[in-house]
Amino acid sequence: MTGDADRVFKALADPTRRLLLDRLREHNGQTLGELCAAVDMRRQSVTQHLDLLEAASLVTTVRRGREKLHYLNPVPIYEARERWIGRFDAPRLRALSTIKHTAEGTSAMTTSPDYVYVTYIRSSASEVWHALTDADLTAAYWGHSNVSTWEPGARWEHRRIDGSGIADVAGEILEADPPRRLVMTFGSPTDPSAPATTVTFTVTPHADIVRLTVIHEGLRNDSDREAALFGWSAVGANLKSLLETGSVLPQAPWDMHAELRDAQMADTDRH
Repeated sequence: MTGDADRVFKALADPTRRLLLDRLREHNGQTLGELCAAVDMRRQSVTQHLDLLEAASLVTTVRRGREKLHYLNPVPIYEARERWIGRFDAPRLRALSTIKHTAEGTSAMTTSPDYVYVTYIRSSASEVWHALTDADLTAAYWGHSNVSTWEPGARWEHRRIDGSGIADVAGEILEADPPRRLVMTFGSPTDPSAPATTVTFTVTPHADIVRLTVIHEGLRNDSDREAALFGWSAVGANLKSLLETGSVLPQAPWDMHAELRDAQMADTDRH
């Protein structure tokens, strides 16, 4: 934990790297050329800064054809916030931030709604793919069973495991290239006309580990983005634990989030 935090704070200490993160915050998923133009720097210098940001997990990259797209990964900053701020003064700081943005006439929501989550798992690509698409395994680490034939054009459902068979989320499989890439829509199980988001899973093997990248696109607002942050962090941590140790985390991470959120709301009410 200490080493990870050191890399994060070292990366954030440089104003150029903070500027690159700001540019990705304004428009996520940029190429190297777009970032060079945005900060008016040479490719070699920008590449060196991006390498440090990626080493600190503040930036992650995704290949699309010949292009290499760069995404802001907010998870390390969120973890720092939870460690030093979240349990203490988060409600008051949010209130102060709202006052500041209102006084300055700026919107508090300026980030791109798209979300990228990355984790590294000691496993094989085929095992990760199996975990993403097997109903029993998803029930174990996700709390819902993902059910589908996993063929392009097929329907998939995110079903409760309480015996009711109710689907809380449903969508369509847009792409399926096992064991490397899965693209699916997330939408209403009862209203096909309701706006749906898109989730892309990319499994990249390297020696004895894989990098799992989750891109959630089409998020409409800050509330959706916060839900994606908590949701994918929790699911990814549980999946990683299951594949590496044979067991999910001893407590469901989404329960921890709910308890922290309730405690913060109670603190806000008291003040």
